[in-house]
Amino acid sequence: MKMRELGRTGIEVSAYCLGTMMFGKVGNPDHDDCIGMVHRALDAGINFIDTADVYPYSETEEIVGKALKGRRDDVVLATKVNGRMGEGSNRHGSSRRWIVAEVENSLRRPQTDHIDLYQVHHPDPRTDIEETLSALTDLVRSGKVRTIGSSNLPPSEIVEAHWVSERRALERLRTEQPTYSILNRGIEREILPACRRYGMGVLVWSPLAMGLLTGRYRKGTAQAENPRMFWVRKHLTDERKLDVVEQLIPVAEGAGLSLTHLAMAFATTHPDVSSAIIGPRTMEQLEDLLAGATTTLGDDILDRIDEIVPPGTDLGPLDVSYSPPAVTRPALRRRSADERAAA
Repeated sequence: MKMRELGRTGIEVSAYCLGTMMFGKVGNPDHDDCIGMVHRALDAGINFIDTADVYPYSETEEIVGKALKGRRDDVVLATKVNGRMGEGSNRHGSSRRWIVAEVENSLRRPQTDHIDLYQVHHPDPRTDIEETLSALTDLVRSGKVRTIGSSNLPPSEIVEAHWVSERRALERLRTEQPTYSILNRGIEREILPACRRYGMGVLVWSPLAMGLLTGRYRKGTAQAENPRMFWVRKHLTDERKLDVVEQLIPVAEGAGLSLTHLAMAFATTHPDVSSAIIGPRTMEQLEDLLAGATTTLGDDILDRIDEIVPPGTDLGPLDVSYSPPAVTRPALRRRSADERAAA
């Protein structure tokens, strides 16, 4: 397994990061099977594991804790905070109140005394970034967290966070976790250059575009119901994306690769990507991903991919992608009736 530097943290991580969102009742409810996948990944050279408190409502962190007994020191463990963890109005978000409370749960569930990388799962427009960074700084200084990062943060907010850190002498965001795949290349425009400027490591999620880049979902083919269709039906049935998949399959075949291996190699080829998150649900899926870990792509294949999906192009957001209030709330884009009448 290839090793990469995680930005300027001094931490080395594997080019593949084991994502655990499918561990538990949402994906694979068999804890022993999930633990076996963690052990297989570690034996194959993966030293980076990504989870979150909200996967699925704390169960996943507990599974990871069971799997890491006796092997914790060999693993760079990343988890996330921000998602809703209950009915209470303050049981989510990026406030100091919630972060300081929830970090204790994310230490207890995986049975560890520290978190190597603690990430803010989504932007929180309700909370001042200084409030968030101040809380995270205290966690680093207390030793409960080694380094901090963000996920799904727009480039303008990455810049703002670093400006606040510098002005207030707070810990800097050291990593960013955006979505990146052949179908979603938007981060190449601003997010990756911003991360490069600030020395941030980048671990990308969904390099297989939520399964579209496995070749399982084909144009004109009826799909049986499965959990992934429930989560991202709009994405998996997008005709424009399916058209691109049909163009990519012969490119992969011509290179002697499966579409899965082509897609993973594409994501890890970018020099600003530290690690690509894989999210297997079964041991069979994990073994297939591991089989392609040493795959590299020549310039001729990368040029062909660029022709099909030009650099910086997003073919449409994933159903689960973060959308800012300016996009989701019509009231923020429209003057009031009184203002329009007076105009």
